[in-house]
Amino acid sequence: MREEEIDRLRGVVRDCMSKHLYSSAIFFADKVAAITSDPTDIYMQAQALYLGGHYRRAFHLLNASQIVLRDLRFRYLAAKCLGELKEWDQCQLVLGNANVDEHGNVTELGDCSSMYLDKDGEDREINILSAICFLRGKASEALENRAQAQLWYKAAIKADPLCYEALACLVENHMLTCDEEASLLSSLQFGAEDGWLSSFYSCLVKKYEKENVVEAKFRELEQDGPSIKPLDKSLLCTLKTNTDLLACKAEYYHQCSEYQKCFELTSTLLEKDPFHLKSTLVHLAAAMELGHSNELYVMASNLVKDYPQQALSWFAVGCYYYCIKKYEQARRYFSKATSLDGTFAPAWIGYGNAYAAREEGDQAMSAYRTAARLFPGCHLPTLYIGMEYMRTHSFKLAEQFFIQAKTICPLDPLVYNELGVVAYHMNEYKKAVHWFEKTLAHIPSNLSEMWEPTIVNLAHALRKLKRYNEAITYYEKALALSTRSLSTYAGLAYTYHLQEKFSAAITYYHKALWLKPDDKFCTEMLTLALADECRYGSIPRIESHHNELLI
Repeated sequence: MREEEIDRLRGVVRDCMSKHLYSSAIFFADKVAAITSDPTDIYMQAQALYLGGHYRRAFHLLNASQIVLRDLRFRYLAAKCLGELKEWDQCQLVLGNANVDEHGNVTELGDCSSMYLDKDGEDREINILSAICFLRGKASEALENRAQAQLWYKAAIKADPLCYEALACLVENHMLTCDEEASLLSSLQFGAEDGWLSSFYSCLVKKYEKENVVEAKFRELEQDGPSIKPLDKSLLCTLKTNTDLLACKAEYYHQCSEYQKCFELTSTLLEKDPFHLKSTLVHLAAAMELGHSNELYVMASNLVKDYPQQALSWFAVGCYYYCIKKYEQARRYFSKATSLDGTFAPAWIGYGNAYAAREEGDQAMSAYRTAARLFPGCHLPTLYIGMEYMRTHSFKLAEQFFIQAKTICPLDPLVYNELGVVAYHMNEYKKAVHWFEKTLAHIPSNLSEMWEPTIVNLAHALRKLKRYNEAITYYEKALALSTRSLSTYAGLAYTYHLQEKFSAAITYYHKALWLKPDDKFCTEMLTLALADECRYGSIPRIESHHNELLI
């Protein structure tokens, strides 16, 4: 057979693979390989077998070829076949010995050779060593060695920043802390034409910085920025409506507790792409926070119908039952989600929350501890463990876990808020003021009603320190956010009472009792304030005989 006829057959094989006609591709690739015995044709045959799902036969073909020991391509595909067969120990053996340090730098490649035969290679392709590192990571993760998997994923993306799958595994499986993610991104060597990718990756990781910093990152991708070269402009302008980028923005809104904004954006995204799973997950979380049980029901029904084997589908069912306060059923479906995918972090946290909602602390702690072990880069399980200890008045233990959560994610204001609450409970009011002020400093966007309790708690702590004027300032800030808080009115009234400003105290006691007419504390203190005003008027007294507000 002439060379041009063989080339035509090679073209037929490639075309069959691109059209997913794998049986035809296998048939013709087998004939080409038989005629030429060329390593490239043998590799093409193995590739056709792999794509056709004939993993054992593809591995046998590659393993029988002596070049498998010398060509990284052959070795990688042979290992991929074993991975598909779930023979992960054998997969690692085929890849050979190699070591990676704690920073994700490959220090020893063992017997790996750089020989790489590819007659039809593209101008820009993923580094084969990066793909091998990624496969080593998948094998380590499958063998439940998550620490080693994390190192290999870091090695994969360091070897080639275009290996997005490695970053996705690190981020989605919460393998890195905030600082580790930032350090990894800063260490990547992007090409001159890949500046947009660096910006995109920074939007994929945890986003707890100030609002103007994060919004600047999104703007850099959505419009022409000072660092964008003219060559990139046509590409970057199209990213403004990119679903992945908008899903990152929705995730950021959720982190900022702007749930309505998040819900509206994910609703728009899901109209455009109803099967975008990242948008779906964020949409479920926003719907949960807003109490949209009907939306959760519809989403859960559709997901179970379309993706019955996906953990996300059963997580959605659990979210629906959690939203309508049927915690037993929620727990059952969160558990099913974890059994389908043990690395799906939201299901583990939901599972623990369903127990915590019923004050079943031991089971909740067990779920949170499992999540903390599986997802070392996620601070939420550790934070929730601290909350459970605080609920049982184990304040010292709670504080230890809150400090640990702060180490993992030093930018989340919720962590500082919980540290302030536990310090307050331990009567360490100066420390409580410090933590509450840090909470307000770390809030990424403008103050919303969600943070009203933090401001009230800060005011309570200042009142305990007899810094009455500062306490009144913060109580008034809290009232600007919400006018329906009994604690704010009672705290403000009591502070005025301590300052012997009886008229103001009486006014705010009345406002508190308007919200809750049977409140015992306000009723008693109002009676005392009225008596004090009658007895002393505006004459200052030497000492106060009133009890302090209990929180």
